[in-house]
Formats: sequence, C-alpha cells, structure tokens
Amino acid sequence: MNKLFKLLLCIGLPLLTGAVAGYVTLQNVNTWYPGLEKPSFNPPNAVFGPVWTILYILMGISLYLVLQQPPSPARRRAIVLFSIQLFLNFWWSILFFQFHWVRVAMADILLLWLFIILMIRQYYRVSATAASLQWPYLAWVSFASILNAAIWYLN
Repeated sequence: MNKLFKLLLCIGLPLLTGAVAGYVTLQNVNTWYPGLEKPSFNPPNAVFGPVWTILYILMGISLYLVLQQPPSPARRRAIVLFSIQLFLNFWWSILFFQFHWVRVAMADILLLWLFIILMIRQYYRVSATAASLQWPYLAWVSFASILNAAIWYLN
C-alpha cells in the first residue's frame, strides 16, 4: 500500500470516529450542554473542535508510525490498545452528550485515560516517536476528566 495512502487512512480513522461522535451529539452540545453548571475553568466551546482535530491527527500519525514497524507481538498489542482507547473515546461523547449519563461518562473517561497510558507504554516498545506524539492527548484527557468530574459534581 502506498505510504501516503496508508498515512491518510490512519489519520482518517480517528478523524472519522470523532466526526461521527460529533455529528451524533451536536444537537445536545448546542441545547443540553449550555444549561449545565460548569466550573470556572471550562473552556469556550470553540476550543474543543480544534483541539480534538489536532489530537485525532496526532493519533493517526502515531498509528501510522506503529504500522510502519515490522509485525511483532508488541506491534499487535499496540494496535489493540489503540483500538480500545479509540472505542472508549467515541463512547464518551455518546454517553455524556447524547444520553446525558455524566456519571457513566466519568467511568468511561477514566478507562480511556488508563488505556491511553497503556497505549503510550506499548507504543514506546514499538516506536518512541509514536508514543511521544500521544502526550498531548493524555494531557487533554486528564483535563477533560477533571472537567467531567466537576460537571458531575455541580449538576
């Protein structure tokens, strides 16, 4: 497979995942979410889209770097962990915005945080560059976890 095409597919997968979750939850982002009590550190809504877009692109680049390595059990585990964290990432939006299950979303984001750490650890065994590209993602999900907990507490 052409390397550029493979890179575009790897980037497209998380971007598409985020776009589908965003599309499904858009109405509630605009109607339900504004009515919630939020902490003073809640960023403006305009921040979330660009941040997630950058993070999804970094996820895709990291996946590409992992896939460029020779097949191995370590690479296979890295791909499995990537898939699990992307699944949890997708479902957080649905649980929080679509179903309004803030507490369940809190459990999901904590699992997501754990699987991002596991993914980064496994990525280091395959590609240090791929792993390093995921630190901003972990930082943002750490912040989002605190935000989720504060919204749960305030509401």
